[in-house]
Amino acid sequence: MPSADRFHTFSALLAALCLAGCASLFDSRAEEAPPAPPTPAPAPATQARLSAAAAASAPTPAAPKPAEPEVAITPAAQRAFDDARRAMRAGRMDDAERGFKSLIQFHPELGGPHANLGVIYRQANKLAESAAALEQATKASPRQPVYFNQLGITYRAQGQFAKAREAYERAIDLDGNYAAAVLNLGILYDLYLWDPKRAAEHYDRYLALTPGGDATVTKWVADLKNRKPATAAAAAPAAPRKEKE
Repeated sequence: MPSADRFHTFSALLAALCLAGCASLFDSRAEEAPPAPPTPAPAPATQARLSAAAAASAPTPAAPKPAEPEVAITPAAQRAFDDARRAMRAGRMDDAERGFKSLIQFHPELGGPHANLGVIYRQANKLAESAAALEQATKASPRQPVYFNQLGITYRAQGQFAKAREAYERAIDLDGNYAAAVLNLGILYDLYLWDPKRAAEHYDRYLALTPGGDATVTKWVADLKNRKPATAAAAAPAAPRKEKE
């Protein structure tokens, strides 16, 4: 199991996911460090590379394209959602959780409250609850790529690597320019599925989608290309890595 110091915690600016089938509003560089997966972990020398993406000074890739709202949203529901999201941003997670749960009670058809609950639960290391909430979000808003990316992050944290791959691929199918999902799939191939060729392909694709480039991911690509096949799984890490929300 990796040691705690191998995970890098970003400050708590949590994902403020949209109410129903719209674009995400969060800063993709700010995500909690997920716990170590309970099932097969990467080789010890590469565990420290579980991280994403760039330091605060790095350019931010374009957000995924907005999806059209899939259900009608009443003004009262929007206000309740905005109140819960403000509580979430302020770090009042109990208030945010209550707000999203209340919305779900009266509007179970909306994907946003389920998705935000999934992020809150993942932050609290309640991974089963996180996965269940995000699965509900994707059922409510099946055309929202952000929800599938979030679900992939939770699946990866659970050690469900095949499901994580499917979720990231679904996000990319919905939006081929969704840079965060492309990067996360590359990290999955690199550190968990041990497929350096596909990892490099996705890193290259992410870089092509990233305005101004990303020096950190460029180093990862160079590291992959310099590995010897026989020692790829045990290669020394080039940099810490963590998924992008």
